[in-house]
Amino acid sequence: MGRLDGRRAIITGGAAGIGAAAVQIFAGEGAEVAIFDINDAWGEKVAGDVAARGGDVLYLHTDITKPDEVEASVARVADAFGGLDILYNNAGGATALDGSVLDIPLEEFWRTISVDLYGTFLCCRFAIPHIAESVAGSDGLSGTGAIVNSTSIRAMMGTMGADAYTSAKGGVLTLTRALSKQLAPMRIRCNAVAPGAVLTERTVAMGMKGDDDGTDPKCPIRTGKPHEIARVACFLASDEASLMNGAIVPVDSGSSAFISSL
Repeated sequence: MGRLDGRRAIITGGAAGIGAAAVQIFAGEGAEVAIFDINDAWGEKVAGDVAARGGDVLYLHTDITKPDEVEASVARVADAFGGLDILYNNAGGATALDGSVLDIPLEEFWRTISVDLYGTFLCCRFAIPHIAESVAGSDGLSGTGAIVNSTSIRAMMGTMGADAYTSAKGGVLTLTRALSKQLAPMRIRCNAVAPGAVLTERTVAMGMKGDDDGTDPKCPIRTGKPHEIARVACFLASDEASLMNGAIVPVDSGSSAFISSL
């Protein structure tokens, strides 16, 4: 029996990186999974791989910065799956244009805020009513809904050099805590994962190299892999985390603890 048997989930940014790993893991744990992304080729490939292994999966081209698209896609998932239990707001990220508040292009700031923070906000706005409806029709601990957001250790530590990304992920962090209080009476839990350095297609393209010897203070153990973040998101979405609400969980090789001790 899988940890997510009978659950219906949306994973944003599910075409690559942590999102694609999460699609595989959530489906492997028994969930019906909908992928929201704008990279149709990659998204359909991930969906095809999951379906080939017997998973229940649906890919929907969805720009999470556009309210009408998000609302329509969420409604389509709820109709196709007969409800919705889990939302994993994984989509986001920065580009090489991010930098200091003094010189970052203004359009890059708004692009990052739009995807990372506004996109998370929109998906919550339209998914919560469907999750609440599903929860209302069930009983007990197994009748709790779950939202998992993606913030970053940059938001927790105030690191330098990516002020747009830090601003956006800081907003996601505080939104997570605010929603955890608001949604608790509805039996919907809201938590967040806070990844550190992770080797994904995007970060590798930006020049990140894996550190596997523990000598880099940013990665005291080593650089993370997408599935290592996705596993924690799956845990937070499952009944194993039934009393976790409003938690911000660092998955960062210990870098936040290391740097805070300096």
